[in-house]
Amino acid sequence: MFDWFDYHGHMCISFELLALSTFDFLKENNYLPYSIGQVRHMAYQLCLAVKFLHDNKLTHTDLKPENILFVSSDFTMSYNVEKKREERTVKSTAVRVVDFGSATFDHEHHSTIVSTRHYRAPEVILELGWSHPCDVWSIGCILFEYYLGFTLFQTHDNREHLAMMERILGPKFSDWPFHPLRKQKYFYHGRLDWDEGSSAGKYVRENCKPLRRYLLSEAEDHHQLFDLIESMLEYEPSKRLVLADSLKHPFFETAKKVLRETCR
Repeated sequence: MFDWFDYHGHMCISFELLALSTFDFLKENNYLPYSIGQVRHMAYQLCLAVKFLHDNKLTHTDLKPENILFVSSDFTMSYNVEKKREERTVKSTAVRVVDFGSATFDHEHHSTIVSTRHYRAPEVILELGWSHPCDVWSIGCILFEYYLGFTLFQTHDNREHLAMMERILGPKFSDWPFHPLRKQKYFYHGRLDWDEGSSAGKYVRENCKPLRRYLLSEAEDHHQLFDLIESMLEYEPSKRLVLADSLKHPFFETAKKVLRETCR
């Protein structure tokens, strides 16, 4: 925040002038995913920024590619002969986290439902209460989207969303101690109540696959990224990776010195 002023009862705030969001750049680039190096740099900054929030007892609650903006979205252009299209490569992956309209302090009232659908953690869907780990889940979804160019959980329905999670991450809900009075309508005898033979079941089978099958390369850094994402997409919030530990992850280790310098 640079400054603020009151304009006829309206609070106006002056911020740094930023460029395209990471989502808008992706969209304007025909959803061509970011390179593994670009994902690494953006991921490190994102983890660092949100760790700062969590250290100060704040949960952002609405992390998504639209709310992560490039400082500059200047790009170079190249022509992909094989795909017969022009492709953009952003020159600098320096980013800022924005939109704190839903940010909530630990001591404040917590709305039942938070986060934009595709980045919503299971504890939020099931109304089991939420805290800092729901941001970590959102970051895991965002990193997948940067790497592949499309949304991990493309749905608008709670039950289908949970089914997608089981298809991609495994049927681990049966191990999670649910509150007996909340959202049991989604479960029967401790298992997700989901009809595999329905049209929705077919959609999930055809459009979702186990997480590691989305890898674009068998190179070590690609596997390290997916190890990081898996740690962020842990069902149980108490077992989910905390951001202080995420910054020590091997995915960042080889480039940590460079990352620290470029994040200053």
